[in-house]
Amino acid sequence: MTAASREPDLGLRERKKQRTRAILIDAALELCLRQGYEQTTVDQIASVAEVSPRTYSRYFATKEAVFLTLLEDLSEQIAAEVRQLPRGIGPIEALRAAHIAVLTKSAAGQIDGFTSDRVVLTLRVINSADALQQGAFEFKSPAVQAALAELMGVEPDDRQLLLGLSVFSAIVLAACGDLVEDTDGMLLGPLLMIERLNQACEQVAGFAGQMFLTRPGQQPAGDDFPANV
Repeated sequence: MTAASREPDLGLRERKKQRTRAILIDAALELCLRQGYEQTTVDQIASVAEVSPRTYSRYFATKEAVFLTLLEDLSEQIAAEVRQLPRGIGPIEALRAAHIAVLTKSAAGQIDGFTSDRVVLTLRVINSADALQQGAFEFKSPAVQAALAELMGVEPDDRQLLLGLSVFSAIVLAACGDLVEDTDGMLLGPLLMIERLNQACEQVAGFAGQMFLTRPGQQPAGDDFPANV
């Protein structure tokens, strides 16, 4: 067989792998939304996807890995947006801007595999399972970390960079960790996430502005810090 004749075959196999992967993810989302994450098993996911558990294991090592894969896919998009930002932006603002850009494109249907419907399902499943929410909070993307390091002109293990990643993870959890239904007068999905993230980042910026205004033993100054009576 010549190299030219092998190329279409390799492309076909890769497309088949991507389809199977997408079917497994959809099956996991469907089952976990219907019966809960804890009650869903790998065997059930494989059955709904019409593959064997052994085939499932070729794509995902665990049940949780299906959902972490969604975060990895999202992170690739986030990293690409970070690389478009100008130098001089801090890590938290860079992450905010990149997330807003990706969510805006998702709402407009401009990202394959990350539609508004997929965002809704993912939010509902992850935020309904403590184990998944904890996993999402602890998730660190090498792609995003590398993109931030390049933007900031530092090494990927720079302490300021790592602090920015940790703080932003906490912001995302605080802003969106309760989103399982429509709320705040808005439909559950990317646009609601954008509003929540912007609000949370504004609040964190306000908290930062209040730091170091007092010294030990001193009474905070200003009307925002009333004395105890």
